[in-house]
Amino acid sequence: MQLREDLRNIAIIAHVDHGKTTLVDQMLHYSGTFRENEQVDDRAMDTNDIEKERGITILSKNTAINYKDSQINILDTPGHADFGGEVERIMKMVDGVLLVVDAYEGCMPQTRFVLKKALEQKLDPVVVLNKIDRPNARPDEVVDEVLDLFIELGADEDQLEFPVVYASALNGTSSYEEELDTQEETMEPIFQTILKHIPKAVDTSEDPLQFQVTLLDYNDYLGRIGVGRVFRGSIKVGENVSLIKKDGTVKNFRVSKLFGFIGLKRVEIDEAKAGDIIALAGMEDINVGETVCPQDHQEALPIPRIDEPTLQMTFVVNNSPFAGKEGKYITARKIEERLRTQLETDVSLRVEPTDSPDAWTVSGRGELHLSILVENMRREGYELQLSKPQVIIKEVDGVECEPVERVRMDVPEDYTGPVMESLGERKGEMMDMVNTGNGQVRMEFKVPSRGLIGYATQFMTQTRGYGIINHTFEEYAPVSKGQVGGRRQGVLVALENGKASTYGIMNLEDRGVIFVDPGTEVYAGMIVGEHNRENDLTVNITREKHLTNVRSATKDQTATIRKTHQMSLEEAIQYLDDDEYCEVTPESIRLRKKILDKSEREKLAKRKKNQ
Repeated sequence: MQLREDLRNIAIIAHVDHGKTTLVDQMLHYSGTFRENEQVDDRAMDTNDIEKERGITILSKNTAINYKDSQINILDTPGHADFGGEVERIMKMVDGVLLVVDAYEGCMPQTRFVLKKALEQKLDPVVVLNKIDRPNARPDEVVDEVLDLFIELGADEDQLEFPVVYASALNGTSSYEEELDTQEETMEPIFQTILKHIPKAVDTSEDPLQFQVTLLDYNDYLGRIGVGRVFRGSIKVGENVSLIKKDGTVKNFRVSKLFGFIGLKRVEIDEAKAGDIIALAGMEDINVGETVCPQDHQEALPIPRIDEPTLQMTFVVNNSPFAGKEGKYITARKIEERLRTQLETDVSLRVEPTDSPDAWTVSGRGELHLSILVENMRREGYELQLSKPQVIIKEVDGVECEPVERVRMDVPEDYTGPVMESLGERKGEMMDMVNTGNGQVRMEFKVPSRGLIGYATQFMTQTRGYGIINHTFEEYAPVSKGQVGGRRQGVLVALENGKASTYGIMNLEDRGVIFVDPGTEVYAGMIVGEHNRENDLTVNITREKHLTNVRSATKDQTATIRKTHQMSLEEAIQYLDDDEYCEVTPESIRLRKKILDKSEREKLAKRKKNQ
């Protein structure tokens, strides 16, 4: 068996915020991939606006580094479980993984999630203990934690012999020893460890071609571009090849362009061979999981399994009184076109029609997955309404099952009581509780996914913002009986159209928390605040103070109102109840009742009560 001495393919995996993207930046810099005078952004691999704002990786990216006489192809993967579909497919393209773990936080839920995917593919790991310079870093304990996790996930003997490199990606330092004074401004230990421990790509370039599409890209000039690995054989520009579709049908096309990767650039190449990670253009109808092969030797690779969606929402055309005022694309046709476009590059998404021509059921991997799609749509000028998220119930061996998540939280000792109580109400089952010192407690629960909808806001309030919560999909389990989670408080609903007035808001402050500022346009049926009781209350927030010619001796003091609570898109989606919509436009996020008219709502409530 011939090996390509000059090539290594690795994926970089970690829990969100453990420093993968920063580490790739430093590796690019120290390998000499960039010119001396080249201007490069921090976290250069995160190119999407939302990725930059939130500091998270959403889409997998690939880059290549030339180090000495070798090329190292690196795939930077998302850490969030919501983008598990991306991680799973990336694992098929590489021969080893770089597992990045925070030297203080240790193994987190998504470390477990991404490592499980890597071990299932029998990939060789290299562990990088990042943020070694953090105060309270505990490298010894974290290496033991990593080893325990490997054993728990069923790693084989070879995988358990993983090498460890200690680094601070932020400072651009690394070393083979855990002592801080051994850290040097270089990435040399990481490069050397990759070359020594990551298997070389197998050279089967003499055999018939097999190239599988793992990621999709789009270019206005070239159309759809398939990114993937050449598993066997070689491919040239201008060659006539066959594409084996998922359903087994075959389409022939001519390769119009091939691209390789170096640094952050895509470079045109004439030929690629077994082991190379490339992008290919020429076939408009190319999809993830499909195989490109010679016309006279049609043999498909197995289609990668893609994680099923666990959460669904209804996307509805905006029909509120403010419909069409702020958005550019508001019709059913435009929204459906946009959702269909998303399906071309997002394989974990499902879009299904409903009984209404103005509504679609959109299913995804979680709240973050769906809210990022909505955020992108509103930035592009779309207007739409969203219903409350619902978990997808699945039948397993004749039993109705729901998704259950593993939740890990770090909480100051003083707040453990309220957190345990609130998760108990949401049918949470405690798996583990450890006092990690410094007044912090780490708790692990299994909680039904529907119990976590809207929980993040409550958790932050309970821990005064000091708690850290992470969760990842664990399994499908029989549906829990009774109500799980859900909002306890009622809402304040506007009585009529108009502008919210300072006077109107001041009169309502003792009734609950207000969501709108003075001067905000509101309409009848729009939710303007949270009631401090369990029932909904219709209120007149547009009320103005009647002016009289009587002046008080003390003279009116300047009116001051409390700060209003402005919700982000995720908070608004989590906050929704069954009879409410979230109205999303490029400029506003509003909550509203599905039935805007007060008397209609009351009639419906009466009918439900009498049933």
